[in-house]
Amino acid sequence: MITLEKRPEPSKHWTYLTPFVAIALTMIVGGAMFGMMGVDPFEAIRTIFWDPIFNTQFASYTRPQLLVKAGPLILIAIGLSLGFKAGIWNIGAEGQYIIGAVCGAAAGLAFYPSDSIFIFPLMLIFGMLGGWIWAMIPALLKTKLGTNEILVSLMLVYVAENILATAASGFLRNPDGRGFPGSRNFKEWDAAFNADIISGTGMHWGVLAAFIAVIAAYALMTKHLLGFQIRLSGEAPRAARFAGVNPSAMILICMGLSGALAGLAGIFEVTGPAGVVNIGFNAGYGFTAIIVAFLGRLNPIGILLAGLLMALTYIGGELTQLMLAMPAAAIQLFQGMLLFFLLAADVLVNFRIRFTSSAKGAA
Repeated sequence: MITLEKRPEPSKHWTYLTPFVAIALTMIVGGAMFGMMGVDPFEAIRTIFWDPIFNTQFASYTRPQLLVKAGPLILIAIGLSLGFKAGIWNIGAEGQYIIGAVCGAAAGLAFYPSDSIFIFPLMLIFGMLGGWIWAMIPALLKTKLGTNEILVSLMLVYVAENILATAASGFLRNPDGRGFPGSRNFKEWDAAFNADIISGTGMHWGVLAAFIAVIAAYALMTKHLLGFQIRLSGEAPRAARFAGVNPSAMILICMGLSGALAGLAGIFEVTGPAGVVNIGFNAGYGFTAIIVAFLGRLNPIGILLAGLLMALTYIGGELTQLMLAMPAAAIQLFQGMLLFFLLAADVLVNFRIRFTSSAKGAA
């Protein structure tokens, strides 16, 4: 019989090494998967991790895209990490990302075609507000009725997707779009377009906001009382209650912050790289950000690096589809392996495997 026995004190060195172990195992097992699909595994791994940055044939396009893809992942993951640190599991950031985009776009389009400088800031405010409201639903249900925030936040993703479809084909549909679903193109509306701060670099306002969020989260978790309360709530809930930390308030704060940041990421994406609100707008950033948060060990600096790495797999995955005819599902499976091996390595860091006889195990 195989059992898991908790280690008295997990190794700190292995705690920080497990992301690198997970990356290595993902490359090995993923390479084997590519080989079974008839693709040279070394060429596939090189295309994913090397070519987007160092291959001059693609670098002029892929390097700026690295920041474009990393921005929303980092922004959402920073918000999620605050809740995860406190033991609050918001799995519905994808829904908050979608609702933030819809609310922000609706606020801006209400004033179309105004060229006021207040349009873009207004859209950001409503984007954050939309994500915050959507996160408050599972937060309030948990604090008032004791529901499970994992299930409620996850189910609300599917509700948000239906709202997105309704918006794209209904109240946000472009009246000049010949009946096709989708909003007006924000790239053609200067007042609402989230253009690059430095042309051609991919550094738009959403990427800058992600970097600011990293700095703010680091300061919060290391220098502020709220950061201490968040850590204490996750590591020692009973001690946190004795110290006067209100569990309900912590749930509302952490869920609210993560929802607002997810909504902000959504409106930055709509006004920038995506350009429109359409049925296929959501790219799974809210779910992928969970991998980014854990890969970065819930540390803001680690999340920054993990976000860049995950963005690299997005861009490299697109290259493998183009150059090696790889199916998109294979790339998604490759990304999923990263979380699987990370969680498996974490289990082995915190627990040791014990082999016992069935009779002893029954006793």
